[in-house]
Amino acid sequence: MNFGSHVDGIVAVSAALVNAATPGERQGRAYELPPAGQLATEIGEALQLSSRYEGPPAANRVRAFVEVAEVVRPVYERLDSGDVDAAAHAVNGLLARYGARPKLERHDGQPWHLHFHGPAAEDRSGWGGSVAMALATVLGSDYADRLGVCAAPSCDRVFVDVSRNGTRRFCSEACQNRVKAAAHRARQRP
Repeated sequence: MNFGSHVDGIVAVSAALVNAATPGERQGRAYELPPAGQLATEIGEALQLSSRYEGPPAANRVRAFVEVAEVVRPVYERLDSGDVDAAAHAVNGLLARYGARPKLERHDGQPWHLHFHGPAAEDRSGWGGSVAMALATVLGSDYADRLGVCAAPSCDRVFVDVSRNGTRRFCSEACQNRVKAAAHRARQRP
């Protein structure tokens, strides 16, 4: 499954940012935001999923990435609950908030492709416009159901399903294995 090479990377970044920069639950445990230095490293790792990787953000930009993650999480949650209309309205809000404007760019030996940046005042992370546009591209396609929230108990991390059959339900193999092991134990009980 492919949304388009550049969109694939940005959508993957959006999920990784949500997972790194929003509190909740991860793999059966509470997840709190790590200290600023570690959070910057995790955000940098999320950004590596795109060809636009810039390295870990400077300390003064970390909060801007947390803000992007906080406003993107509801898109995944609404899609996971089947409310595509509410997710689309949320993405429209992101497009307006970040002032996403298209611009053709070429870098790192790649062919020309669209980037979406907003004015620096609205998009202090430099990624909000791109994330909003990538999510809009997915929601405007037949693949909106490919974005979701982990189905494992005590885990609210998000995922992008790029599998061929579109049946992914978990954020990671660890959560999938946790659920399978619990089901196996339940079947073994008399």
